[in-house]
Amino acid sequence: MGSLDAQKHMTTKDFFKGKKVLVTGHTGFKGAWLAQTLVECGAYVSGFSLPPDTHPNLFALLNLKKHIKNYFGDIRDLEEVRSCVRECAPDIIMHLAAQAIVRKGYDDPMFTFSTNVGGTVNILEVAREMKTVRAVVVVTSDKVYTNLEDGRAYKENDALGGGDPYSASKAAADIATQSYVSAFFDPRMFKKAHETLVGIARAGNVIGGGDWAPDRLLPDFIRSVYENGGSMLVRNPQAVRPWQHVLEVVSGYLLLAKYLYEGRTDAAGAWNFGPDASGLLSVADVLKKSCAMLGRGQYTIVPDQTKPEARTLVLDAEKARMMLGWYPQWTIDGALERTLVWYKKYYSGESALSLTQKQINEFFI
Repeated sequence: MGSLDAQKHMTTKDFFKGKKVLVTGHTGFKGAWLAQTLVECGAYVSGFSLPPDTHPNLFALLNLKKHIKNYFGDIRDLEEVRSCVRECAPDIIMHLAAQAIVRKGYDDPMFTFSTNVGGTVNILEVAREMKTVRAVVVVTSDKVYTNLEDGRAYKENDALGGGDPYSASKAAADIATQSYVSAFFDPRMFKKAHETLVGIARAGNVIGGGDWAPDRLLPDFIRSVYENGGSMLVRNPQAVRPWQHVLEVVSGYLLLAKYLYEGRTDAAGAWNFGPDASGLLSVADVLKKSCAMLGRGQYTIVPDQTKPEARTLVLDAEKARMMLGWYPQWTIDGALERTLVWYKKYYSGESALSLTQKQINEFFI
């Protein structure tokens, strides 16, 4: 598979016009950005998810319920999933529904495992039943790897694992997906035994406007600046993560889905979507940059190791660059600036929909 040319974003955007796409987890931060991007592409979008659990939330601010076919349901309920997929009959399924917070995984491991593993199996099982589904993208996490904390960047064929319930649940969902690919969606049997190709997307930490989830760095920072008026508490200032704008990973998901739909059998399997080395920053560095860009904000370091998280996490995305033609478009400074501008203008009264559409159009044109 060769690299795409400079027009890959426009080509990808044009591809989705008229396609029927189901997005699970569309009420979450990444899911809402993905759903809105697909709406802008002219796709027929359906969404399946629990109702949003933060206020405010991007799903409501974008008024997505008006522009897509909306289903509120529990991904753990096979019959609810089956009913939704049968009714909307998607060409493509983008599976993002998940319990996505590391610390919440410690608080409720059973919900985390049943949602992240059981929900993924439900999607794959229904995709196996629905012969009309041409492509499935299962979104897992950069945290699926057995992290040796040695600073090296993990590749798609490195060992999976997880030292906390969230990470382990995502690794287990990844393994379950690989087993379905091997047993039911084998690329070597495409067009012979089945008509569906399945890809797995592993992305790093994403930032962008419209995220108000608890226990995430920038949403906590934004709340401290615009809502609470106090100093933000920071647990692990030296933790290093691969930071990137949400539209970077959205573009990766869309590019992967396009190739799968087109029958590119070498697109099946796992893909890392992460920034280059400039996107690797510590929590403290991200906060310093954010305070400088906004001209306000403060934080207090209060170490907390009661719910341990990885110190360093790095992805090697060379495979996606070479084979999918995917590469980061915005630097970490550009991603941070756009994120903070989104929030600043939102809290000044500008429409969240307008802000989101502007950034989607800037990225994809």
